[in-house]
Order: sequence, then structure tokens, then C-alpha cells
Amino acid sequence: MKPVRILVIGLGNMGLSHAKAYHALDGYEIVGICARSNIPAEKLPDGFADYPQFTDFYTALAQTKPDAVSINTYTETHADFAVAAFEAGAHVFIEKPLAATVEDAERVVAAAKKHDRKLVIGYILRHHPSWEKFVEIAKTLGKPLVMRMNLNQQSSGAFWETHKRLLNSVSPIVDCGVHYLDMMCLMTAAKPVSVNAMGVRLSEDVAPDMYNYGQLQVRFDDGSIGWYEAGWGPMISETAFFVKDVIGPKGSVSITDVEEKGAGSADIDTHTKTNALKLHHAATNSAGEFAQLDEIIKTDDEPDHDGLCLREQQFFLKSITENLDLTQHMEDALGSLRIALAADQSVRTGAPVLL
Repeated sequence: MKPVRILVIGLGNMGLSHAKAYHALDGYEIVGICARSNIPAEKLPDGFADYPQFTDFYTALAQTKPDAVSINTYTETHADFAVAAFEAGAHVFIEKPLAATVEDAERVVAAAKKHDRKLVIGYILRHHPSWEKFVEIAKTLGKPLVMRMNLNQQSSGAFWETHKRLLNSVSPIVDCGVHYLDMMCLMTAAKPVSVNAMGVRLSEDVAPDMYNYGQLQVRFDDGSIGWYEAGWGPMISETAFFVKDVIGPKGSVSITDVEEKGAGSADIDTHTKTNALKLHHAATNSAGEFAQLDEIIKTDDEPDHDGLCLREQQFFLKSITENLDLTQHMEDALGSLRIALAADQSVRTGAPVLL
């Protein structure tokens, strides 16, 4: 089969990793890369200098006429770019969050269906073997579940500049939270019914109507509850930047400490790295002592961040070449985004939101 001709929009952390995947996979042909300004050849990865560069998405779309578009830009641009791509006859991979509002997200999904094109949203954890195992084990712990997750990022320099730019359109509990809310929904297979959240503006560098630290609590109709916390900035603590813990009547499963020497929350590889899963069994014997020792499930062979992006793009390619039905994938993305944006509403109103 002919390779899928793909246009890559946005070359930040995620966009560059996805572009590397398209470059490496035989099923793709990159027909253009687009960023806000031209990137000098010496700053591009090996083999990228010959790709046509653009600084305007719509010009790139019209001139390259791609089979697919990879959208890795700031959230407020997602909906318009995606709809334009669909109208041009292209399939779309789009980084999370799908859009800045529920209405825009629904508009994107409706356009994908109208034009009969594939829409894959960048929920990278769905392609992570350790997270797949984490979800699988969580489902064995009984109901209700208590799900505790966070991703605090202590950022400075260029990382803080990126976060401040993101804060122009999306809060930390929306931008990162959709990943973990998606995992909670998979673990419970239950309907979310309400969300309550709080947020704090911790820096004068952040717009007065935005917050750079937030936490949410979501309740599901099976009695399960989830907590998620996220903060960005130079003031954020590194002490507990990565908590991934699930508790049920039968025990608990946790992702162990991922911080390595020289790596912290600003290192994007640490955001997906697990090292090991710790499974605790709650069952006790006649003496009231634990009947089974905790198990350590090693995950040393997991892919790194670029490797996970490669897996995502293999799935995107498969969805196109094998005409996969992505209806549930799109509905799940809408579902987790609805929770995250309801949490943002709760922060701003100070009241719980019924879902």
C-alpha cells in the first residue's frame, strides 16, 4: 500500500516525538512540518532538513494536500485545525486535550463522522504496556475503587515559559487530567456523576483568571471515587510529583516511585515511566495477618516516551489502513474531557458540578 502522506503541525515536546515516529515508520510519508517559525536545519533531528517547512497551517494544508494531519499545537487551535483537515479530506491525529470546550470537542467528532475520516486522540497511556497492566489489575480489586493520581511539574526556564503559554487556554487539571480521568473511567467502567475541584493562582506570571495548581474529586455511580492533582511552575514541590495508586476491597496496586537520579518532574520521560507495579493483597488468615506477601511486578522493559509515541502512531496508521471503528475511542475522549472541564467549572464557581 502507498504510505499515508502526513502533515505535522506543532513541533514541541509531543509534536517532535510524533514526527520522529512518522519519520521512522514505513507506513508514513511526511509531506510537511509546520511550526510558528522556521526551525534552523541544525536544530532539526537527522533526516528532517529536507521536509518542507511552513509557518501557517492553512497554507501547509492547501499546498501539501495530505492524507492525514497530526495536530500538536496549543489547545485553543485544535478544533478549527481539525475541522479544516477533515473538510480537506484528511484523517486526524490530535494531541490531548481534544479541544478547549465541550462544544468544540463535539464539533470535531461530528466533523470526523460527517467526512468519514479517522480521529485518534493522543491518549498515550492507552498504548503503555505497564498502564494496561495497571488498569487490568485495578479491575480485580473489587468495587468501589479509590483512585489517587497526580502529576505535579516543577518547571523553570523554557519549561515554565511553555507552561505559561499553555495557561493562556487550559489549566493543569484539564491539560494533564484528561489522561488520568480516562484511566479512572477504564478502571471503573462506571458513569461519572459529579465532580468537585479547587484551584489556586500561585504566581503573578499567571493571568488573574487562571490558576496553575488544582485538584479534583470525581464520584462514579458504582461508588468509586477518584482524586487528581496537578500543578505547574517554579514553586511546585518535587516531593510527591507522581502518585498513581488504586485501592479496592481486595487490596491495592501502585506505580512505584519513578524519580531517578538526575531526573525530575520537568523531564517528560518521567511522566510515563513506571519502573514497577506493587500489588498488595488485603486478605488475612485466621490470626488476622496478611495471607499473602505484596507482589512487585517489574516493568523494566517498557518503552521510553518516543517509543510510546511510536506505538500511538502505529495505532493511528492501523486505524486508517484497516478502517477501524473509532466510535468508542472518540466517545471516551469526550467523556474524560467533560469531567475535566466540569472540574475547571467547579474551580471557578466554588460549587460541585453534576455530570
